[in-house]
Amino acid sequence: MTNVPAVSQAMAVLKLLARQATPMPAAAIARELGLPRSTVYHLLTALRDDGFVVHLADARRFGLGVAAFELGSAYARQEPLRRIAAPALARLVAATGHNAHFAVLHGQDVLYVIEERAPGEPSLVTDVGVRLPAPITASGIAMLAALPDAQLAALFPSRRALVLRDGRGPSTLTQLRRLLEECRRDGYAAEHGSVTPGLASVAAAVLDHRGYPIAAVALTFRETAEHQQPPAEELANHVSRAVAAISLGIRGRARDDQRHAG
Repeated sequence: MTNVPAVSQAMAVLKLLARQATPMPAAAIARELGLPRSTVYHLLTALRDDGFVVHLADARRFGLGVAAFELGSAYARQEPLRRIAAPALARLVAATGHNAHFAVLHGQDVLYVIEERAPGEPSLVTDVGVRLPAPITASGIAMLAALPDAQLAALFPSRRALVLRDGRGPSTLTQLRRLLEECRRDGYAAEHGSVTPGLASVAAAVLDHRGYPIAAVALTFRETAEHQQPPAEELANHVSRAVAAISLGIRGRARDDQRHAG
């Protein structure tokens, strides 16, 4: 196998994974591409070593890795999604006086791609380029709650897939499911001190035309006796307006509560 066919085949693997809503078994990849399994395993190993593919060992499936996102985000940082999201985040910060974030889901993590800081507010852990376990963040919960059940099961097949932050966050699948159910019921996700003690966040997912969560908008605020804030529902309404504006810009799907946000 020469280098040029190997590159073409590796690109074919990445393109196939990018079209899927859930990670795929190696055998399915080989079947879809018409390649020998040995060749596919060789390609997947090389792509995994370079970070373009992740192996979900418990589920025996492969999905896109963070290096693949980094290539795509170079476009997103300059082109439509970021250009549409950035003004919406700026308006959100102006309306609330709190830091706002725009994040994407990458495997079991969230990756922060835009941060809009409010004057006088502290710097946060969730800076641009930072990755955190999705279940401990409001952004992550908002996006996970909108995923198909099959993809959720592939991402979190057992409690061993859950990563805590200094002992904070859901430690069982039952706890994770409860958070997702609350998000679906309320229309937004919330976390209280899971990322940073004393800080809380509310978030909502940005859905594409298929209803798939391509990103999330979050608002982070201080939650202490010295810093009393409006109810989470009120702040979540501001987030929903930002999400609705972004969804309109990308011709995505808006939730009913986002369509009617005033």
